[in-house]
Amino acid sequence: MKAPFSPYLAGIHDGLKRLIELLERDYDYVSALATDSVGFALRISQHAKAVKNETMTTERGVVLRVWRDGLYSEYALTGFDPADPEGAYAEIRSALDAQLALLRETRTAVYETPKLPDEPLTLFVEKEAEQLPETTDLRALVDQLTALSDQGMTLDPRMIECFASAQSTHISKLFLTRNRDLAQSYVYSEGVVAAVVMEDGRNQMDYGNVSGLGGPELFAGLDAKLERAAANAVELLSAGRIEPGEYEIIACPEVSGLIAHEAFGHGVEMDMFVKNRALGKDYIGKRVGSEKCTMHEGALCAENVTSYAFDDEGVPAGDVTEIDAGILKTGICDSLAALRLGVQPTGNGKRENFAHKVYTRMTNTLFDSGDDTLEEMIASIRRGYLLEGVESGMEDPKHWGIQCIVKKGREIVDGRLTGKVVAPIIMTGYVPELLGSISMRSKDREVFGGGGCGKGNKEWVKVSDGGPYLKMKARLG
Repeated sequence: MKAPFSPYLAGIHDGLKRLIELLERDYDYVSALATDSVGFALRISQHAKAVKNETMTTERGVVLRVWRDGLYSEYALTGFDPADPEGAYAEIRSALDAQLALLRETRTAVYETPKLPDEPLTLFVEKEAEQLPETTDLRALVDQLTALSDQGMTLDPRMIECFASAQSTHISKLFLTRNRDLAQSYVYSEGVVAAVVMEDGRNQMDYGNVSGLGGPELFAGLDAKLERAAANAVELLSAGRIEPGEYEIIACPEVSGLIAHEAFGHGVEMDMFVKNRALGKDYIGKRVGSEKCTMHEGALCAENVTSYAFDDEGVPAGDVTEIDAGILKTGICDSLAALRLGVQPTGNGKRENFAHKVYTRMTNTLFDSGDDTLEEMIASIRRGYLLEGVESGMEDPKHWGIQCIVKKGREIVDGRLTGKVVAPIIMTGYVPELLGSISMRSKDREVFGGGGCGKGNKEWVKVSDGGPYLKMKARLG
């Protein structure tokens, strides 16, 4: 079925159009983004059950953006009465006048930016979902996750805890200007099972997850993840330590996604170019990886948790080829960064919620597939590791350093897996060297959307990443 567009947003549509008309008396550009997103989050363990009617992206509100004399201003409303747009106009105008007065009094320097274009566009998108979070039987889902947790406890005598979590969000957004009338509605869901084991006072944990566009029907896939998570956790109990050094490695699709996100995530967000905070600005048109390295970014290049129809500035979603056969072609950008740099926006303007500023943000960030197989990759390695599972990562866009914490590595000697496992692993390097060493890539590809991404340790949004198995060289420790 189609995920139905919010009746609340449909009900305030005409009132917002009238508010835009009123504000256009005083400003040369006016836009309104209205959001109404509902959902739930469940977390079940052997010791507790938590049920919340909110997720990272649940929200309801309106934000107005206006432009005059080279300066943009914004004002967010937590409530809007469509029968009284004149009252909202008076409130907004008073607040924006106070903002401008403060800028003048403090002699604050401002970055003058041209007016956004406003070409006519009408769009109404309702994406498919078998179930909706707002009509889900939460009691039955709690029972389902509880049974999963209980099942996990029977898989090994060393099991001390088994978590199961699930969250689903129905997002509706309305974007209006004088000439634009865009509406979208979609549902995304994500679930995790995690097994915790203990032996001789030592704890280990592993997990499996599902994510994608769709409703709570996706959680049926958690059953298939449980046994693998439990087996991996037990395996980690006997894992040794890696001898630091440079190795040939094979990154599994999840680790490939982490590398994609950290290597060319924030580093090619072009609002960082405006501020000269990213080295990528100086490498457009230059080689940054091997010929086996091609990377896409955009809400249209995959279907997962952040595959929307238009971004929070009313720009249609895109599919950007950031790296083509090793050559950095472009970055991604929001609308204001695009104006300042003289380029086209890519549909990557995202807000944490309606009351937060727009930044250039990632959506789906993926390495392209190739023609090799995992078996061929393993056979080609004299001594190295197959890396599996991710913990976290970070990058330095200014100097292109990267650090990824990987769950474990499987030793490869003379083209064969030895059975030895090492954990955890910290992978570090200089991005062009790491990507320049890519020599093989598998035919298959996976996408993962179980987490979020902050910008400057704040401004959290949903992202997904992934890719195929990749063979490369890296420093491990």
